[in-house]
Amino acid sequence: MSEREVIIKVRNLEKIYNGVVHAVKGISFDVYRGEIFGLLGPNGAGKSTTIKMLTTVLKPTSGIAEVCGYDVAKHPVEVRRCISVVPQEYTSDEDLTGFENMMLMASLYGIPKAEAEKRAWELLEMVNLKDAANRKVETYSGGMRRRLEIAMSLINRPKVLFLDEPTLGLDVQTRAAIWEYIRKLKEEYDITILLTTHYMEEADSLCNRIAIIDHGKIVKIGSPDELKALLGGDIIEISIAEKEDISEILSKIPAVREVKKLDTSTYRMKVESGEKVAPQIIETILQRGFHVIKLSMAKPTLDEVYLELTGRSLRDEEGGEDMWRLRMTLRRARR
Repeated sequence: MSEREVIIKVRNLEKIYNGVVHAVKGISFDVYRGEIFGLLGPNGAGKSTTIKMLTTVLKPTSGIAEVCGYDVAKHPVEVRRCISVVPQEYTSDEDLTGFENMMLMASLYGIPKAEAEKRAWELLEMVNLKDAANRKVETYSGGMRRRLEIAMSLINRPKVLFLDEPTLGLDVQTRAAIWEYIRKLKEEYDITILLTTHYMEEADSLCNRIAIIDHGKIVKIGSPDELKALLGGDIIEISIAEKEDISEILSKIPAVREVKKLDTSTYRMKVESGEKVAPQIIETILQRGFHVIKLSMAKPTLDEVYLELTGRSLRDEEGGEDMWRLRMTLRRARR
């Protein structure tokens, strides 16, 4: 098979809810066999709706989507046979053990018992849950449950795995551990993965290519390095005490490629070499009689790319996690 074999093909895909809410607006992209492809964007950008259409949960309003060569609208059964999904919400049965959950999932796919047991133990070992296999899932931590559900999703040996916000609500250390398991399963099982996330670090760390999605539209697609290269250099933000506009003064400094005024006294600049240019910027401002109150410098990041492409920081959009935690708390309180 070709290394560039297209395993997910999306063309002008749209989803409109109730004829009013335009959740996905004519997106197009390809996912190649064996890669980790990320949809990066804030809550409400259309990421989960896209996954639901690709996994045949939702019917597209218009456009074409093919997974493993099958049209998701015309051949949903064939699509389901070659995929697996790990949704945002936990789906494992808390009254069953980890091993029992694995066997339950295997039975849903019609896998013979002997083969199911073999696969279950293999996968539980892969995610370091073999020692906890006979414990009820209600005793598992959030990270353990996520690892179990990743293992459950692999019991049918899918060609494509969809991960919808796989580390949402997990602490930083557990999140990093999940990343390692995702890399490991890609290497060991030669699986294609499409994940959604609003964590820049996650997309940067895991994905071969990323589609930045905002308000239902794909803004840009590329590898993490390609996207960060769009910025063309380092980023310097500086604030002065005065309210006078100094954009023109800053733009005339050698090696300053672009200046954007963020508010009445803060400016964002693209520069060729931040370490060399920063002293020149400060000196120029002081010589003109202004006073620097804050200066920060950063190498290009995906958050900076998102800011450049959409006009706002992706971090400013991360409000959904608190609601997720509230939902989980309420669920546990009802037990």
